Amino acid sequence: MNEDTLTRFDDIDKNLRDIIYSIKPPEHMLLDLDSTLFGTYGKQEGEGFNFHYQAHGYHPLLCYDGLTGDLLKAELRDGTLHCSNDADKFMESLFQEYMEREIKTYLRGDSGFSSPKLYKTCEMNGCSYAIRLKQNSSLIALASDKDEDLYKASKEDQISYKATYGEFMYQAGTWEYPRRVVFKIEKPYGQLIHKYTFIVTNMDMDPYQIIQFYCGRGRMENFIKEGKSGFDFAAVSSRSKIVNANRMRIHMLAYNLFNWFRRLVLPENMRKKQVDTIRLKLIKIAARAVRSARYITFKLCGSCPYKKEFYETLENIRRLTVQLE
Repeated sequence: MNEDTLTRFDDIDKNLRDIIYSIKPPEHMLLDLDSTLFGTYGKQEGEGFNFHYQAHGYHPLLCYDGLTGDLLKAELRDGTLHCSNDADKFMESLFQEYMEREIKTYLRGDSGFSSPKLYKTCEMNGCSYAIRLKQNSSLIALASDKDEDLYKASKEDQISYKATYGEFMYQAGTWEYPRRVVFKIEKPYGQLIHKYTFIVTNMDMDPYQIIQFYCGRGRMENFIKEGKSGFDFAAVSSRSKIVNANRMRIHMLAYNLFNWFRRLVLPENMRKKQVDTIRLKLIKIAARAVRSARYITFKLCGSCPYKKEFYETLENIRRLTVQLE
């Protein structure tokens, strides 16, 4: 396990996507970018204390397809690195891949990815993005008119929930030029304080639509949780960082194989279930293997509660139309 095997994993992932997209090509790609913590409990190479998570570990970058849950790219990084460190370089190969496929890309990221390098990389590669900004006094001042309107609207009723939306052009000190920022100001139910959400974007939708688009990235936490609990993503037991990086890619491959299996061939009523449920109900079930001269026959229990789903899955596999080069 070395750098060469990591490169081969990149080729495997891309080739498998070719096969999956030949079955069901995507109309566009929704790229959800995030990071997480892989806890360490020894002196593994590259581990460190991460101030955001207040724990020791690795701090990998992950990019999911927000529509399907496919894990498109993963990179194991040192635990001390900030979210946005080299995020632009991390995304470059995916942008290039989908430009070659002539598929439009959209990207969402939280405030940890509010980096002008990432904005510029998105813009240069034709990617539409919505990335949250950390609240500061300058942003609040630019939204003061809408803030005042919300105070007036809630003056007579300070119990009910109310919200307002707006936008302005903004240029931070590290930005080369101004960019569009949309915002939401809300007064939560039963509270007097106002909460702010600021999103930097190059999209031309209404502020309300962009805020709704950004909020959809909450699904990504479920994808990460399933990877950790169902496929042991965070198993980084080796002292070598490169070995741990390769193990993570093996787990990523297992996750994607299952996600494609679930999406393409499982019965409709089982496609939203987690991997542990599928294993229990469809894979790890009692059967007897009967060997003959030419065949191995698996005999299921006549009272198997998911016999119908089992046979439907097999039939769906037979019907797959795959284009191989």
